[in-house]
Amino acid sequence: MLVNFNNMARLYTLIMVFMVLILPLKAQIQDPIHFKVEQKNISAEEVELIFSATIDEGWHVYGPDIPEGGPVAATLTLETCEGAKAKGKLQVRSKLHKAMDDMFDMELSYMEGKAVMAQTFTLTAPVYHIKGYLTYGACNDANCLPPTDVEFDFNGSQPNLPAKKQSDKAEETQPATSTKTAEQTPATEEMPDTVPAAECTPAQPMAADDANDWWTPVVDELQACTPDSGWQDRSLLGILLLGILGGLVALLTPCVWPIIPMTVSFFLKRSQSKSRGVRDAVIYGISIVVIYVALGLLVTLLFGASALNALSTNAVFNIFFFLMLLVFAASFLGGFEITLPSSWTNAVDKKSETTTGLVSIFLMAFTLSLVSFSCTGPIIGFLLVEVSTSGSLLAPLTGMFGFALALALPFTLFALFPSWLKRAPKSGGWMNCIKVCLGFLELAFALKFLSVADLAYGWHLLDREVFLSLWIVIFALLGAYLVGWVRFPHDEEEYDEMGEVVVHQRTSVTRFFMAMLSFAFALYMVPGLWGAPCKAVSAFAPPMNTQDFSLYDGDVKPKFHDYEEGMAYAKRHHMPVMLDFTGYGCVNCRKMEAAVWTDHQVAEIMNEKYVLITLYVDDKTPLQEQITVEENGQKRTLRTVGDKWSYLQRSKFGANAQPFYVLVDNAGHPLTQSYSYNEDVAAYVRFLQQGLSNYK
Repeated sequence: MLVNFNNMARLYTLIMVFMVLILPLKAQIQDPIHFKVEQKNISAEEVELIFSATIDEGWHVYGPDIPEGGPVAATLTLETCEGAKAKGKLQVRSKLHKAMDDMFDMELSYMEGKAVMAQTFTLTAPVYHIKGYLTYGACNDANCLPPTDVEFDFNGSQPNLPAKKQSDKAEETQPATSTKTAEQTPATEEMPDTVPAAECTPAQPMAADDANDWWTPVVDELQACTPDSGWQDRSLLGILLLGILGGLVALLTPCVWPIIPMTVSFFLKRSQSKSRGVRDAVIYGISIVVIYVALGLLVTLLFGASALNALSTNAVFNIFFFLMLLVFAASFLGGFEITLPSSWTNAVDKKSETTTGLVSIFLMAFTLSLVSFSCTGPIIGFLLVEVSTSGSLLAPLTGMFGFALALALPFTLFALFPSWLKRAPKSGGWMNCIKVCLGFLELAFALKFLSVADLAYGWHLLDREVFLSLWIVIFALLGAYLVGWVRFPHDEEEYDEMGEVVVHQRTSVTRFFMAMLSFAFALYMVPGLWGAPCKAVSAFAPPMNTQDFSLYDGDVKPKFHDYEEGMAYAKRHHMPVMLDFTGYGCVNCRKMEAAVWTDHQVAEIMNEKYVLITLYVDDKTPLQEQITVEENGQKRTLRTVGDKWSYLQRSKFGANAQPFYVLVDNAGHPLTQSYSYNEDVAAYVRFLQQGLSNYK
């Protein structure tokens, strides 16, 4: 049965509409851990509190036995313990994993999937009252949650127990070895009324008015901000341009360029009229677009938004990407050909010959995709790796659309203007030169992904000076190839009249200028071996702190660790504010500080243009007075400085994961979108500059 043009158009339209409708939804508040507490009677004299949680995939909760200086450990705090006494330590009942963490340089215990912990109490009076909270820490590969409290309040009675003497009550309230006891609060004491967010701050150093209400929620304002430079994820426009560039490069390879005139001539000759031939060529081009967009759609459906976002920081995936790009580079350099099974190509080609109409044209386009895979495969692979690790759900679709658009456009243009075929460059050795240059570039970018894995595992195999040394060698060899000093298996040899190879060959003007740029780029990176920032490669190279010898002494230090004090200072000096919500146990916070804040340009902007306020959400320093707030319809007690800053992040900005960076003006309103874990230095610079621009 033939498929008419209208059906094909509808199919393509549905695909493009689907691309628009599946924009990623990025919820700022993350809730990956779900705890519940229950009381269980063990015997007439003992009860047990059981804390059980379900943990979302990719997250883990740390156990109670975490050494000092590590992340947030599971800790039980008793506020009231009357008629009962804690027995032993907090016990883990679920599977406990243990692994060496190179960032903390210690062995850490954690639970995945399910967490169950229990605390046993010995009853010492007929009536008992146990009240307190369990504090836990949780992280995934990209973010950490602030220390989170699971509150409990249980009353009970055991009539068979003798009444406890009043003089023994003080002893009962003493904690067990692993159980902290807060300042005891009598059970009959009423909690204070809920404090509004704006009243959570202490007396401010200057008079406050409505415009200076620093605790007022700005969640809607923050979400309404549009990044002008696309730092949150790589902008779709940038991904589209990257895809178009990849398509143009693939177009100039030996697998695609020679096919263009043959295909266009075939359509024009087999049709009864020129308009029919043009129509077939246009449908051929649309079919190419549909095929590659479907590939991008497949990647999107297989991974999903959260998985794509996690790829950029997942060490295993980065090692896989490194090996894949290494294979692609070897193929482009002439080591071997990456081809699909010939049976696939023959089957599709035979099917296209036995069908007619639009189905035949679509199968011809599919045949082109299979035949040209040895050249387009490495380019598509590199493109999908780059856009997939950007974290955007639409990135693979947009990148493949740009690639297919550039690849398909010449078939349509040459069909509309056949005379252009006579002026098109002829096939030759220049196409192999493009393949080899791509091989060098894929080899260079492969090191970027190996660097991510090296940092994650702490191997120190690819420190900054090693990375720069390899890039210097790669681009110097690329320049040597362009001037003819280095040759590869697929390079065409020139022979003299005697049949001997001509050793000295002429270098074209184009290759000369390309070689000059490659040599210049290699020399540009040389000072980086001694600590020069090398801003052009700072987004790819490992952080400055991995370099053994460096003359660079710039660093970033926060001006304040208190929100109100910092905001007051910034207002007096008319400077914008950068809020850094971090944690002592936040691994990725340290990675950002090591990989991004050490960049010279970043450090200069943050030190001179902003008032940096660093707020630790896991700071255990007790507040002078506990604060009770109402959050999501429930009362919550803020006991520590970290609780206060964590509440500020949630209530004002609608986020609870670290690292979390937000730029605000002197009234506490956001200057642009927030920034999370992303070690792209160039993107971070754009983020800072956009805030300065909006502040002015």
